[in-house]
Order: sequence, then C-alpha cells, then structure tokens
Amino acid sequence: MSNRLNLMVATATLLISLSACKSAVPPDVAAKVNDRSITYADLDKQYRYQFGSMNEKPSEDQLTYQKLELLRTMVDNEIMLQRAEKLNLMATDADVEAKFNELKTPYTQEEFQKQLQARNMTVEELKTQLRRDLSISKLFNKDITSKISITDKEVGDFYNENKASFHLAEPHVHLAQILVTPRPDPNVKNLKGDKATTDEQARKKVLLLEARARGGEDFAMLAQNFSEDPNTASNGGDLGFIGESSLDKANPELRKMVMSLQPGQVSPPIKTEEGYRILKVISKEPAGQRELTDPRVQQSIRDQLINRKDQLLRAVYYEVARNEAKVTNYYAQKVYDNWGKK
Repeated sequence: MSNRLNLMVATATLLISLSACKSAVPPDVAAKVNDRSITYADLDKQYRYQFGSMNEKPSEDQLTYQKLELLRTMVDNEIMLQRAEKLNLMATDADVEAKFNELKTPYTQEEFQKQLQARNMTVEELKTQLRRDLSISKLFNKDITSKISITDKEVGDFYNENKASFHLAEPHVHLAQILVTPRPDPNVKNLKGDKATTDEQARKKVLLLEARARGGEDFAMLAQNFSEDPNTASNGGDLGFIGESSLDKANPELRKMVMSLQPGQVSPPIKTEEGYRILKVISKEPAGQRELTDPRVQQSIRDQLINRKDQLLRAVYYEVARNEAKVTNYYAQKVYDNWGKK
C-alpha cells in the first residue's frame, strides 16, 4: 500500500464526528477528548519523543500519516487517563518516584541523562509520562485484569484439545522476545504505537527496554506495549516452544545466548538482521509427553488463556471507552478538508 493510500486510510479512520463539527476549529487544538484539549504543541512534543532522532526526513505525506497515527494513540491514552481520574486511580507521587528510581538504577547519572536526551525528554516530562502510564495500568488492573479468571475445566479442555503440542520429541526452550527494528513500518501495531525508525533510535530504545525488564517490569506487557514484531507483540512476545535442533540452525551467538540463560532470565540486546532482540527464557523442557498433572503445564495453559482473554477484553474495553467519550479530531478534519488543495 502506498504512503498516500495509507494516509487516506488513516485520515478516514481518525475523522470522528466530522459532519457534526460546525463550530470554528480552535487553531492550536489538534483534538478534544470530552472537555480536554490535545494541542498541536502536545502532538509535536510526542512526535519528537518518538521520531526526533530520525536521520532521514520523511515526506510530507509520511509525516502527516505518522502524526495521525500518533494522535490516535494520544486520544486513546487521554480517554483512559480520564477514566482513571474518575475512578480515583491516579498514581501517587510515591508511585512515580519509585518507578523513576527503578528506571534510573541500571545507569550512572551521565548515562541516564543521555537516555533522556536520546528521547528529547526532560526529567519532569518523563515523570509526567510515568504518572499517566501508571494510572492507566491501575485502571486496567481494576477493570480488566481483575475480571479475568480461568477455571480448572478450561485448563483441562485446553490440554485435551492440544495434547499433541505438549509432547516434545526433543528438549525445547519456551521463549519470548521483544524486537526493535531500525526502519519505519506502518504495520507495527504495539499498544503504545511506538516505533524506532533509525539504528540509533532502535539501539537506544532496546537498551531502555532491557533496563525496564531487568528492573522487574512484566516482560509480556513490555512486549505488548513496545515490541515491533507484528506477529508476537500482541501476545506478549511469546515465541512458544522451540526445539534445540531449531536453535542449532539459528545464529550461533543467539543459540549460545539462549542456552546460557536460566528460566526467568532476560538476555542483553542481540543484534540480528531484523534489528535488536531481547529474549526471555520462560522455561526449558526435556523431551517426552508433558502431563496435565505437571504444575508447569497447568501454569503455561493458564498464562496462555489469561493472555488470550486479556487481549480480547482490552480490545472491547477500548471500544466501549471510545463510545462513551466525546472525541473530535481537528487535525484529521484539517487534513480531510485540505485534501486535493495542495
């Protein structure tokens, strides 16, 4: 699909309540969520965070498409933040400071400042972002995670329906990954809409994600939010069980790294043809049939079912929240009105 066609699709998707907007468009407002504005200055700031270190200047159509996609993510985040506020689920100063210190721990002061500079972000801006992210996380825990339960019957049914997949003809490693690539790609759809576009940006992003993973953040959520692999990001980066013979055919350094890790451990970033990978070894399994009585089998099934329900409920929750919010995307309207006038 061409960039121009991509742009037309994005514009049409984001054009909310266009026909109902008869009042003058505020010159400095890109979108409104209920009574709260997202300004063009806010949009430009977020754009600098994500695309500020691009070496190659995008075309006008590419720039507009990137901003439309980014604004959609900002609108969704604002909807969720307002719901968190309404339910008194906002992160406290103590929550923010704890997360901030956790992020700083792996770095010297100089290294941490360089990380911030790479994202064109100040300390206060980072703390503001952390407050938003933590608040939305609290909202999801209350309205999504707490509503998910898996029964023993569901676990048993899943095992019986997929029994063959629990027979391992050789030793296997259960892996998850976070992939960061150095090229623009409109097909990348992680929850944060976050995409590196240069090698430098990809390297800095993967180092920051490594620090967060080693700091104790949930690897699956980091993958859902930031991984750039369209095939695995939505399921928490889960690669499933990989036989040792398959690893033998892989990059020697990658195989060596995987075999050296113990269950629960996270690798340092690994440079591959596609980009930078962080791997997590979930478990290592010997050859043979894995029975349902094995607690690890039960937990693996529960994790898969929870992740499946979480994805479904999260998608539903976003749609319900959008339905209940009053959203006007002035930027999309502006692009649409000016289409063909260039």
